[in-house]
Amino acid sequence: LWTALLGPSGSGKSTLLRLVAGLLPLPADATLTLPRGTRIAWMAQSDLLAPWRDAIGNVTLGAHLRGERPDPGRARALLEAVGLAPADHAKMPAALSGGMRQRVALARTLMEDRPLVLMDEPFSAVDAPTRHRLGELAHRLLAGRTVLLVTHDPMEALRLADRVLVLSGSPAVPVEVPAPPGAPPRAARDPVLLDAASALLERLAEAVA
Repeated sequence: LWTALLGPSGSGKSTLLRLVAGLLPLPADATLTLPRGTRIAWMAQSDLLAPWRDAIGNVTLGAHLRGERPDPGRARALLEAVGLAPADHAKMPAALSGGMRQRVALARTLMEDRPLVLMDEPFSAVDAPTRHRLGELAHRLLAGRTVLLVTHDPMEALRLADRVLVLSGSPAVPVEVPAPPGAPPRAARDPVLLDAASALLERLAEAVA
């Protein structure tokens, strides 16, 4: 199940993700209930690749930091799954394009194999066609997981998510927006999706007017 979270800048979208991830303390009057032992994977807006490690080294970074034995074979399989050729697996981040770096970051997220995945504008740093392809790729490879996606793109939210929430008001509260019919990822050319994206964009524009 994918849930997309939209809202004006400063409405608290990224803060909400950090609260869920346990990176910020909960306010005294707030509660957050997750199943016991829930493990979380985080995919940030920037790729956050370690510049001194090659693609495989970045995908296995989590295991390295935990003192676990890495699985380079699985890392290679994931890099190929996200569309990186074997010749790119040993390249350092500086030798990769922005889209390729985002693919490495996605493979690293998949390598963690967590049931809950938090994604904070994960594809905003790449061009529109690459963003489109990476969104569909992420949706396919993260099947069966719970994903909370923060995005500023109404089309991305409505294409990929099962539920769409808009943070509005002060203090901000989530308001659900009906998702278009059909299972995500939805076709970008669908007239119903295009109409829904236009309406959602106007709604977001009014929120910051």
